[in-house]
Amino acid sequence: MSITIQVPTVLRRFTRDLASVELEAATVQDALTALTSAYPSLHKHLFDQDGKLRSFVNVYVDTRDVRNLPERYLSPLEPGAQLTIVPSIAGGSHDNVDRSLAKLTAQEYRQYSRHLLLPEVGVDGQVKLKYSSVLVVGAGGLGSPLLAYLAAAGVGRIGIVDADVVDETNLQRQIIHGRRTVGVSKLKSARDFIKNLNPHVTVDTFETYFTADNALEIAAPYDLLLDGTDNFPTRYLVNDISFFLKKRNVYASIYRFEGQISVFCDPDGPCYRCLYPEPPSPGLVPSCAEGGVLGVLPGIVGSLQANEALKLLLGIGVPLVGTLLRFDALELAFTKFELKRDPNCPLCGEHPTLTKPIDYVQFCGLGNDEQAFTQVREMTVHELHARRLTGNGSRPVVLDVRNIEELGIARLGEDIHIPLAELEFRLDELLPYKDRDLVISCRSGVRSARAWQQLRAAGFERIYNLEGGILAWADHIDSSLPKY
Repeated sequence: MSITIQVPTVLRRFTRDLASVELEAATVQDALTALTSAYPSLHKHLFDQDGKLRSFVNVYVDTRDVRNLPERYLSPLEPGAQLTIVPSIAGGSHDNVDRSLAKLTAQEYRQYSRHLLLPEVGVDGQVKLKYSSVLVVGAGGLGSPLLAYLAAAGVGRIGIVDADVVDETNLQRQIIHGRRTVGVSKLKSARDFIKNLNPHVTVDTFETYFTADNALEIAAPYDLLLDGTDNFPTRYLVNDISFFLKKRNVYASIYRFEGQISVFCDPDGPCYRCLYPEPPSPGLVPSCAEGGVLGVLPGIVGSLQANEALKLLLGIGVPLVGTLLRFDALELAFTKFELKRDPNCPLCGEHPTLTKPIDYVQFCGLGNDEQAFTQVREMTVHELHARRLTGNGSRPVVLDVRNIEELGIARLGEDIHIPLAELEFRLDELLPYKDRDLVISCRSGVRSARAWQQLRAAGFERIYNLEGGILAWADHIDSSLPKY
């Protein structure tokens, strides 16, 4: 059966400048084998030394991406099928795509009609988006508007990395999820949302943590990396992987009422390490679970982040390269700060020392947490409850290390309250309790475990971490206590 293979401009020098090649083939695998047999110099550009399709090469049957569906390689091709080879290009402009061959369907013309009316986008720009790809790390607060608007805009391939499940506390801000998906993996929830919004988008899901071990392989096929993370180890990892792969990193972060957006790892701009060479000390900057966040904030910031991604993919406008945009939701104020590449940056500076992924957990000062937490002496909520009921001298003192705002939600009737961030400066307030059993509590037991370590280092011995925190107390002792 005769089929046609469309060859991108960048590879035509290996096919004697032919834009298309007609070959006899029954499957995709047969077609690629026949193509590289006819043009042997093309083989190394399509396949690695193990015979696998290279990570930066996409193959389409008509408009269907078959790269991540290996079973389609062996499935029979329809008569007259057209194969198109589309290499991924950092930056996403895909100027190697032959516009005469890349087409929109009638349904796509209708769905993207408001884009097509824009002179800066038009049909050519929409085709660029169709053959572009992004990797979104995180399907939570920032990931929600990113995935929604990039899918709606027609970005042809979207990869999502997340290992979490939808929790009821997510619904205040993570708008692509809902009550029907509580307890469901965020990847499944996000994929279903995207497919309902735009069936023309190919969705790749990676239900795993983005780590130094897998990040290069996961990120390699995509044009842009979009940082929707909520922790510093992954944030530095996204930045470094972007630099190693020569892909731009569209960055955003949020905290309570404030957001930041920038574009890092552009050839003409700085990287995230130029802005923040080192992470803050563990526990200094609370997460959303600890410090809270205005529900609409990730929607605003994530939409601006999506805007930067679309500008880069389309090659229009002035991206935030060398610029940090700060948004203050309370003042409704935007401020731009100039950023410059640090010549001493270990990643992108004049004499780089960072040439491969590192242990990012250790780099952020969290490497010893797991081992240290196993050494923490704990008290269960059942034991604390029993000892508080005795009313005699064995009653423990309860130290609450949550933020003051959390006391208005739920509390155990603590004897003393010192937020974790202030603990090292207020240790003298605990000296009267040094000879009594001191139980440290927080929401879930993580911050209180860190507080236990601080007190232990300061010489306190009769100290316990409340296992599971107030959430465990609500589960096992007092079900009327609000969980948050």
